Amino acid sequence: MLNFTDQNLPKQLLSGEGWRIGFRSDADIYKGLVGTDSWAIELTEREFKDFCKLTTQLVETMQIMASELSDGEKICCTLETEDICLEVNGYPHVFNLHFQLLTGRRSEGLWDENAVPFLVEAIASLV
Repeated sequence: MLNFTDQNLPKQLLSGEGWRIGFRSDADIYKGLVGTDSWAIELTEREFKDFCKLTTQLVETMQIMASELSDGEKICCTLETEDICLEVNGYPHVFNLHFQLLTGRRSEGLWDENAVPFLVEAIASLV
C-alpha cells in the first residue's frame, strides 16, 4: 500500500481521456489532485485518501449488485465521509462517478462512464 506520507515517493500524475489523478508527497497542504480534461481540484491528503477509499468501495458495491439486479436495471449508490461525498450512477458494469467536496473549497465534479474504469485502475496503482 502506498504510504501517503513517505517523502521519498516520486510525484505521480496519471491521466487519460476524460480523467486525471495525482499525488505529491512533498506538497505542504494539497497533496492530491483529481479531475478531467476540462477541470481539476487539488485535495488535502485526507480528502485524497477518502476519495480513493470511497471510489474503491463504490466500485466493489457495484460489482456485488450486478447479481442482484435484473438486466437493464440501473442503480445509484452514495458514500460519504466528513470531507467528501461520492456517488455512482448507472449499470453495475458501466457507471459514472460524481463527487462533492463538503468542506472549505466546496466543489464538485463528474467522470463519465468511459473514464471511470481508467480512473479506478489508476487509483489501484496509487494505493
